[in-house]
Amino acid sequence: MAPGSTILILLLLLLGVPAAPALGDPGPLEDVVIDRYYIPKICLREVQMGDFIRYHYNGTFKDGKKFDSSYDRGATVAGVVGVGRLITGMDRGLQGMCVNERRHLIVPPHLGYGSIGVAGLIPPDATLYFDVVMLDIWNKNDKLQITTLSKPEHCNRTVENSDFVRYHYNGTLLDGTPFDSSYSKDSTYDTYVGTGWLIKGMDQGLLGMCAGEKRSIIIPPFLAYGEKGYGTMIPPQASLVFSVLLIDFHNPKDGVFLEHLEVPESCKRRAVTGDFVRYHYNGTLMDGTLFDSSYSRNHTYNTYIGKGYIIPGMDQGLQGVCVGERRRVVVPPHLAYGENGAGNKIPGSAVLIFDVHIIDFHNPADPVEIETVYRPEDCNVTTRDRDFVRYHYNCSLLDGTKLFSSHDYEKPQEVTLGTNKVIEGLNSGLLNMCAGERRVLIIPPHLGHGESGARGVPGSAVLRFEVELISMEEGVPEGYLFIWHGDPPANLYEQMDLNKDGEIPADEFSTFIKTQVAEGKGRLMPSSDPEKVIADMFQNQDRNQDGKITSEELKLKSDEDQEKIHEEL
Repeated sequence: MAPGSTILILLLLLLGVPAAPALGDPGPLEDVVIDRYYIPKICLREVQMGDFIRYHYNGTFKDGKKFDSSYDRGATVAGVVGVGRLITGMDRGLQGMCVNERRHLIVPPHLGYGSIGVAGLIPPDATLYFDVVMLDIWNKNDKLQITTLSKPEHCNRTVENSDFVRYHYNGTLLDGTPFDSSYSKDSTYDTYVGTGWLIKGMDQGLLGMCAGEKRSIIIPPFLAYGEKGYGTMIPPQASLVFSVLLIDFHNPKDGVFLEHLEVPESCKRRAVTGDFVRYHYNGTLMDGTLFDSSYSRNHTYNTYIGKGYIIPGMDQGLQGVCVGERRRVVVPPHLAYGENGAGNKIPGSAVLIFDVHIIDFHNPADPVEIETVYRPEDCNVTTRDRDFVRYHYNCSLLDGTKLFSSHDYEKPQEVTLGTNKVIEGLNSGLLNMCAGERRVLIIPPHLGHGESGARGVPGSAVLRFEVELISMEEGVPEGYLFIWHGDPPANLYEQMDLNKDGEIPADEFSTFIKTQVAEGKGRLMPSSDPEKVIADMFQNQDRNQDGKITSEELKLKSDEDQEKIHEEL
């Protein structure tokens, strides 16, 4: 109970005046009788002399007959207390009231309209009974009242004049009557701060806020809609209370903001315009709302940077990344999806935050990158095209994800170089190696498995191979299964026909070829299965496929080349 009210009641008791009309009529009243029949639990402010107030009332006589009512007029009463604009009884009876407090006031004639009354409305010497509810209190010396309800732990930037803000709000009058809410429209309120687009109180009240901060802002009428009010919901001279949640903000002059969360110690190369980048990302609004994620699709986002395939902010934000880097890219809306937003998850004028993890990148012009880890000192013979090689390898993505390894099998990998049996980049990386040499190969996708990838290999992936050459055998020219080290025998068919029966079956052919190899007169195409190579040679010479070679069927490869026929001998 306010001190003034206590003194007033004590005064009434000393004068023998009851505190409520229900106690009976002891005679003429000397002062206003006040019954505070509803007092709010929270009373932040009491009416004082000189305050501006808004209130509703019903005015009756002792017999209950109504002589006036603000409710009937559909408008609250606004005025200043203690400056003679109200009858004396009301001036006294309203002092000390809280917002939403309700009082019964009994005003004796000498504090009301006296012996004159109001013609046709209030008779002379009438005692007046008022039922009053206080709705608003303010003073011309009031300032904006800002209460921070919650604030994020991390706040790198706060709202300044000329910033564009997006916020949710509930707007009420001082008595709690709602007049507007962005939540009911399912859309934030979006506007510039400090440019006159808002009432002055909101322009001031939003300054210094962090994205994600909640505030209560109490705005006196002279910083709101003043004497005119606004529409049917905001009466004249109304204080406004806004509960504000700032979703995001930016400035039209903002560029992309980068935060380097994790940068690998070794960064030999950084992405530039024209590079093709594979990365994972989580995309959120400034309030933390997730709008998209590559992780949810279990697939990286793959694109060229600096070429307009992605929003300008990401084109800029991915410049200079390293493989393995984790980076936060904050993109203002004019470098993202602008005023229109995108779909139903990215609102118009939204600031976007991308947390990206760079898996790899390459340029379409990249060659195979070769790093020699170990090379024997006595390295006199190196691999060439068509050589048969045996090698061990470990294959992984650039982020360290293991894909394949020859060590998982019983023996090394075998291949004839230049026969399109391995990806082009690996074939190139195995050339000019010595037996025992170890290399690391970085193979761009256009020399690997391309945009489509392969089983276990993502599309457009850069591959890392650790290779060790175990052994090599000199190869033969393309199209040959066997070559002579010198000139072939002049009477080749007669020498090959070991039993001189005029025909050469498969076993006779095989024995002859093996003898030439053993005596160093020629060599087979290197293979892990020489018998199959010889069988293929025989089949190619046995033109009618009758199981034997005749003299008419046997031809040297050099002769066939002249005839544009590609066989083996």
